[in-house]
Amino acid sequence: MKQLIFIVSFLCLLMLSSCGNKERMVLISTDYGDMKVKLYNETPQHRDNFIKLAKEGFYDGTLFHRVIKDFMIQGGDPNSKDAKPGQQLGNGGPGYTVEAEFVFPQYYHKKGALSAARQGDQMNPEKASSGSQFYIVQGKPISESQLKQVENKLKVTFTDEQKEVYSEIGGTPFLDNNYTVFGEVIEGLEVIDKIAAVATQRGDRPMEDVKMTVKVLK
Repeated sequence: MKQLIFIVSFLCLLMLSSCGNKERMVLISTDYGDMKVKLYNETPQHRDNFIKLAKEGFYDGTLFHRVIKDFMIQGGDPNSKDAKPGQQLGNGGPGYTVEAEFVFPQYYHKKGALSAARQGDQMNPEKASSGSQFYIVQGKPISESQLKQVENKLKVTFTDEQKEVYSEIGGTPFLDNNYTVFGEVIEGLEVIDKIAAVATQRGDRPMEDVKMTVKVLK
């Protein structure tokens, strides 16, 4: 009987452990389609903060306010809700930052990477992330010679997997190990391309608003 109790208790602990390690998913919905995003457990502060804000409805109605083709699409500024045409955006947030969580080379700026925006190094030497603003990488294929230049500049060595992904699928390798990558789009990569292709005005804001809602999936 004691042995049976021990086995049942052990199995319960295993189940709790596996649940705790389960990767969390969110759905970013736009008029251009949905993006299913996996959040990394190895970046727990960013994961938990993003989930918290999503559950509070913080992102609902905000814009992808900065869009640069072949680079990335950026959102998460609460000031973008009901923003007037031409209004300058990109300075809003929840009033706090999140400590950097670099997990390089495991996670890097391939196409579809979800990364935290932040202030520049001069104002932010710790490279702390914005409390809410994020970007999703589009990028473009990178040649071997360009990757070599990035390696020399960043003083890093890309893995064979990274080289293959960057050359065939694309990304923004020059941002690696400088901005926290905390998730990736696993469904809906084409939505990134659609949003990145919209017409923009001064400041890289889309001419027509690209609104989002963010839902935490079970």
